[in-house]
Amino acid sequence: MVLSRFWLVIFIASITFVIFSLFSGNSYTIDHILNGKKDDPVLISEGYLNEMPKFIQDSITKKEEKTFVINRDTLNADTTYVYKNKTVKVYSGIQKTDGLLPTCKMTLFDIILPLMAYLAFFCGLMELLIISGASEILARKLSPVFAKVFPSVPKNHESISYMTLNFAANFLGLDSAATPFGLKAMQSLQEINPEKDKASDAQIMFMCLHAAGLTLIPTSIIGYRAAQNAENPADVMLPCIITSFIGTIAAMIIVGIKQKINFKSATLLVALMTVVAAIVGLLFYINGLDLVGKNFFTSNLSGLMLVVIIGFTLLFAFIKEKKFVERETTVFDAFVVGANNGIQTGVKIFPYVLGMLVAISFFRNSGLFDIISNGLSFVFSNIGVSKQITDSLPVAMLRPFSSGGSRGFMIDSMRTFGPDSLTGRLSCIFQCSAETTFYVIAVYFGSVNIKNTRYTLATMLLVDLICVITAIFVATWFFA
Repeated sequence: MVLSRFWLVIFIASITFVIFSLFSGNSYTIDHILNGKKDDPVLISEGYLNEMPKFIQDSITKKEEKTFVINRDTLNADTTYVYKNKTVKVYSGIQKTDGLLPTCKMTLFDIILPLMAYLAFFCGLMELLIISGASEILARKLSPVFAKVFPSVPKNHESISYMTLNFAANFLGLDSAATPFGLKAMQSLQEINPEKDKASDAQIMFMCLHAAGLTLIPTSIIGYRAAQNAENPADVMLPCIITSFIGTIAAMIIVGIKQKINFKSATLLVALMTVVAAIVGLLFYINGLDLVGKNFFTSNLSGLMLVVIIGFTLLFAFIKEKKFVERETTVFDAFVVGANNGIQTGVKIFPYVLGMLVAISFFRNSGLFDIISNGLSFVFSNIGVSKQITDSLPVAMLRPFSSGGSRGFMIDSMRTFGPDSLTGRLSCIFQCSAETTFYVIAVYFGSVNIKNTRYTLATMLLVDLICVITAIFVATWFFA
């Protein structure tokens, strides 16, 4: 219900703002909101050639292509005058994201179809884990820990193995694998959910822990920093780990208090201390490497672990081939059945993802997001918050809505202020330590047709806020 109301609010508010801007003269056209594409120039006005300033008239007539560009500094957009069909069209700035109709196309071709391919492959592997008994063994080993965090999940339930694989994939920065594992976990938890259209306690806890996104190797962030010629692309790794770890603990505590979970457990404390020890140990090892060694290690660890997971699954299935024979199937046929289930899941979640991304597209292109973002930056700057911090806030604000949009702001901040500036580094930490909340809710709950998400959205947004505050303190501590 909360998600539905939020979706309606941002859609209706954006439409109202667009109509008001058009008729008040603050915007010239709304075509870009419907049909424009990301990074296209935005048409801001149109007039006859003789109505333009004299120097613009002269510049246009002298140029063969009948186009004149006024270059601004880095803080202002270029203004382009194009003379065509007896009028001069004036463009300024670029479109922040695709319009409504291109977003519909992009959602299918750039998000859902690739996602369906990932789902098909990894769901095929998970079918092998189920039939071979590997998932049962993993669940049995981890049940003592998960029983404390997910008390409503039966001992040795298969969802435990799927959640473990999801957390492990997130931990290693394997986004393409994390989503299929997570969707399988949600479907498995749905089987023991007594109210099928209402999120269960276990599903809420899983979603919030997933959204906190504890990450060990932020591979993509390191890659973007390297592309921007950062002096040490991996120097944000420790701040990213600290921020995402605090976010994960916060999510566990907030949801645990809501669900009245007893965290006074030696088993749980040992598990947490083991994770902390593993992180600290690995960080000490990485810090002992030179720059080339760090780049080699961080770029290969995640990929190597994925190869190990795939190799283990296939090898274990081969060893336990008798179990497949007992089910009157083969390893390959079981993989195909799982892959088919993955494709069906992709089809099921498409409408949910489409509805959310279209609303976010409208919200950003309407100009309402920019007004809110600039307003908050102005407020923070006037209460003494450093300009270096306020310049990075658009990444934090946009991250819950759009991974691609916040990534664009992150790259732009590194280009504008430098990858080794506090703004550039803080933008990277924001991007790494939070999740695309609205997209994740649409995908995961949509996959099991849950309509009442209860307090999931509010909790995930609160965890996002905690991650933002933590990132600011950590980045200031490390880099200021």
